[in-house]
Parts: sequence; structure tokens; C-alpha cells
Amino acid sequence: MNTNYTNIPSGDEGLNGDMEERLWNYIDGSCDAGEKSVIDKLLENKAAWKLKYHELLEINEMLQSSGLEEPSLRFTKNVMEEIAKLHIAPATKTYINKKIIWGIAIFFITLIIGFMIYGFGQIDWTATSDSKLPVDFSKVDYSKIFNNTYVNAFMMINVVLGLFLLDRYFANKRKKFREDT
Repeated sequence: MNTNYTNIPSGDEGLNGDMEERLWNYIDGSCDAGEKSVIDKLLENKAAWKLKYHELLEINEMLQSSGLEEPSLRFTKNVMEEIAKLHIAPATKTYINKKIIWGIAIFFITLIIGFMIYGFGQIDWTATSDSKLPVDFSKVDYSKIFNNTYVNAFMMINVVLGLFLLDRYFANKRKKFREDT
């Protein structure tokens, strides 16, 4: 620390922050001998410096006498051991496969588009009638839809998958119940 002491402010015209910093260094004993002698003279001659010195000295004594609690040396290790006991859920990227989600979404979008195309295919666009809608729902033949082998197979697969999902749900419930007891 190379400080030029020839331009040291002689009292109240110095910056308050500079005065505090220099006084803290004086109280801590971290200033060199030249700085110490200059501050000694300022404390003898300037009331503002003396007042600030006594104020900072009181603060320093309160800090030293308060005896702040310090954590034990094993504090960090104890905390980490407690955290290790808990079961922390992994990040969602590790257990959710985005390809599966996209596959399911594409399947349902395709299914909806297929039903819409089939529905629009059933409409007789050339017939005009007095009704406001061009579709007479009483004439739609639903037996063609539900007597189709593919639709029946699709419904059976959905029922089986739903039962698998229900089984997994109850298995997880049983597992949590056993862990709690």
C-alpha cells in the first residue's frame, strides 16, 4: 500500500468514507507507522475525527464481545449426510422420454383427423334440404363404424392398456402404503 501522506486532509474537509476507512485500519492495526502517526495527530487536533474514532471503537468492542456463534467443523458434512438420507426425485429429463410423448400425440392427432375425414365423407354435399345443417344425423349409419374389425381391435387394445395403467396405479399405491407403515 503506497500512500502519499503529504496530501492528507487535515480534518472535516476529507471524505467521511475515507476517514472511516483510515480509522478502521488504525483500530485494526493494519496501517503502517507513518499513517498511524498522522491519525494520532488528527485524533488530538480534530473533534470530528475523535468523535468518529470513539464511535468506531465502540462498534469494534461490541463485535468482539458479542461472541458470534460459529458452526461446528462438521456442519457441512452433517448437512450433506442428512440430505443423503432423503430420496431426491431425479430431474424430469431422466424419466420422461420425449419421443414417447410425441408418438402418443401424433397417434391421437392422426386418430382425430381420421374421424373427421370419415365424418366429412358421410355428408351428402349435393343434397339440399330445408334444414339449416347439411347433415341429417338420423341417416348416419353408426353400425358401419362400430361393426368394423379394426375399430373393435382398437377398443380392445385401449381397454387392455387402461387395465395395465390401473394396475400400475394400484401397485404404486400399495408400495407407498408399505413404505409408510
